[in-house]
Amino acid sequence: MFTEQTSHFAAGLQWLILATLLTALASWAASGAVLRLLLRWRIFDEPNHRSSHDRPKPRGGGLAVVPVALAAWIVAGLATETAGVAFWHAVAGAVVLAAVSWADDLKSQPASLRFGIQVAAVVFGLWALAPDQLVFQGLLPLPADRLLTALAWLWFVNLFNFMDGIDGIAAVETASIGGGLAAVALLLMLPAPEAFLGAALAAAALGFLYWNWAPSRIFLGDVGSVPLGYLLGWLLILAAAAGQWSVALILPLYYLADATWTLGRRALRREKIWRAHREHFYQRAVQRGFSHAAVAARILLCNALLVVLALYAAGSTNPAAPWIALGLALLAVIFLLFMLARQRPPAPRA
Repeated sequence: MFTEQTSHFAAGLQWLILATLLTALASWAASGAVLRLLLRWRIFDEPNHRSSHDRPKPRGGGLAVVPVALAAWIVAGLATETAGVAFWHAVAGAVVLAAVSWADDLKSQPASLRFGIQVAAVVFGLWALAPDQLVFQGLLPLPADRLLTALAWLWFVNLFNFMDGIDGIAAVETASIGGGLAAVALLLMLPAPEAFLGAALAAAALGFLYWNWAPSRIFLGDVGSVPLGYLLGWLLILAAAAGQWSVALILPLYYLADATWTLGRRALRREKIWRAHREHFYQRAVQRGFSHAAVAARILLCNALLVVLALYAAGSTNPAAPWIALGLALLAVIFLLFMLARQRPPAPRA
């Protein structure tokens, strides 16, 4: 029995690796094609006093990343017959958000319209979850669980968009969270299709990162950051509902901490938090002289540690492991925020 199960898992792992590599390659090729189209259509992100770049660059890389990731999800779901109602709700929500966000990239849309569509997509995604899929581990009745989950998901979608402010950061975060979720699924020996959902998002982000690493040639745009935040949020919700609440908190912890702290301070000052600014910790590091690549690399190192801690929390038999891992993750993120806020770049060599 053990041998048969191991053999089946190994076969699934081979399929997972091949599908992930193909997704990364498709994203790389599609991103290059989209870059050429955006240059031809002259769709640029124009720098302003709140920007972290100093010259116009094509915006809309999500036109490659999101369709590739969703195509990989759909093909895998249909081929393995694992796509349920909740899966299709998430896919449909991401498609609608991508369409509205692309319209916003082309011409700014009313904030009320964008927010209303996001609320509808979140409600639609949660509507398909089974009643026993409780994100807050049964501590709350179902209506309260769904309400708080909706608010958290809506916040995550927006912070994922807010945090996309320098070269490479959104792709690094997508690859870290998606790859971390895939690694946890493999550790728990879940079926390969479940692991592939996170792996596909990570692969699509890595294919795009070739074009987006500093100095970038293309930006992701809202058409990428909003649906990616939606899809990652859905996977994190599923992880929490399956009992892996610490994993769902640990993997996105850097984004959660930077965005929540920064926007919370802006809200206390009664500023409009949805307006562009340069107050996030990573933006302050760039303003002090760090390159985009140096900041993104520091975030990547921290995220790698968060993935290790998530694996410890998910795989340990110690009942205190989730709390220990979460505590260590908080310390790691606080240290990173302190570095981004205080560290000075090395002086140039004479």
